[in-house]
Amino acid sequence: MEIPLILIYLIPVLAVWGGFAFAWFAKPKGKNNVKLLLAFSGAYLLALTFFELLPEVYAHQEPRTIAVFILAGILLQIFLEFFSKGAEHGHLHMDQAKKQFPLLLFISLSIHALIEGTPIHGNEPILYGIVVHKIPVAVVLGIFLLHSQMKKRYAWLFMALFSIMTPLGTYLTHQSGWLREQGHLLIALAIGVFLHISTIILFESSQGHSFNLRKLLVIILGVGLAYFL
Repeated sequence: MEIPLILIYLIPVLAVWGGFAFAWFAKPKGKNNVKLLLAFSGAYLLALTFFELLPEVYAHQEPRTIAVFILAGILLQIFLEFFSKGAEHGHLHMDQAKKQFPLLLFISLSIHALIEGTPIHGNEPILYGIVVHKIPVAVVLGIFLLHSQMKKRYAWLFMALFSIMTPLGTYLTHQSGWLREQGHLLIALAIGVFLHISTIILFESSQGHSFNLRKLLVIILGVGLAYFL
């Protein structure tokens, strides 16, 4: 059964607010459970990229062109992380003493979220993968914003604007004739972003190269669900 269009736009918004609400009410001090969810989301998103997106784009476009856009997506995400300080993969290294609205963080995360929205329409597994990715990111963002010195209304404004960026990317892609015509190139760009984010998450989840059975199990679970769903 196909997901109604309104839910395609609404679910990513609810994922962001769900993560922010958890940070607001639970006030988590340790990040171990968030890291496990990040490891699961990284594995799930990486597997979906291979199972769903790569076959789709290579079936509709000249392979060399697709490869260029995938590499462009990787480079774009690396560039964005100079300003987001790693928030996309659950690590935010910024000065909490600042009181100003974190504009560069917002712009970089918004560009990332807009690109995330391009492959969602008509692809339910990708929608679920992005939702699972957004929840721990929203938790980490929420922890940072709520513990920073900025006014709380800035934190709420940040999350409100950020939460609509992914559905906005989905909407623009499928309402604009020009963007729709370039759809597979945009998906290739998103693949590059997903590949970079998911591999960084998995690398960081194994930081120190120490064996962790729980992380291994959630990674296997993420790949397995991506294959069977």
